[in-house]
Amino acid sequence: MKNFILILTLLTVSFTNINAQNGYKIGDTATDFSLKGTDGKMHSLAEIEDAKGYIVIFTCNHCPYSKMYEDRIIALQRSYQPKGYPVIAINPNDPKANPADSFEKMIIRAKDKGFNFWYLFDDGQHIFPQYGATKTPHVFLLDKNKVVQYIGAIDDNSRDKNAVDEKFLENAINALDQGEKISPTTTKAIGCSIKSI
Repeated sequence: MKNFILILTLLTVSFTNINAQNGYKIGDTATDFSLKGTDGKMHSLAEIEDAKGYIVIFTCNHCPYSKMYEDRIIALQRSYQPKGYPVIAINPNDPKANPADSFEKMIIRAKDKGFNFWYLFDDGQHIFPQYGATKTPHVFLLDKNKVVQYIGAIDDNSRDKNAVDEKFLENAINALDQGEKISPTTTKAIGCSIKSI
């Protein structure tokens, strides 16, 4: 009986450690991807010339939190893309789990909202597990070498952009751009869970 409990404990600890290691951590180098965008083209980070960094945001059509951040994501692209930090939005959800997140509806959403950034579909859900994204929205700021510099939330108030006290992502981008230390490097992403079958 004692041996059984010991084995069970070791398995539980091992499983927990495996889960804890899932996804990128600060300082990890992200691998590139090739995903289809709502413009009908395949896109990768490598094709963005002269990028000083990449703002990768996992988001979707249906999540109320994602919808609350859409205008802020548009504003981020407007402000930071000219400075070399483009927004790359990725829908990680399986449309079989939520039909509102189908590629066809992504095209409609992007057009209706006037998305000024790439909106890509993680078809087969291969990319979001690599990053370790768990929510929509969930942000990963990469430097020009694709090294992860910040992970977490866009800011500290999803419901009211006028009541934001801490602009976590903007502060991180500005620090990266100035060669300064990013603080904090991680925050808790608040949003809807990523949908899988």
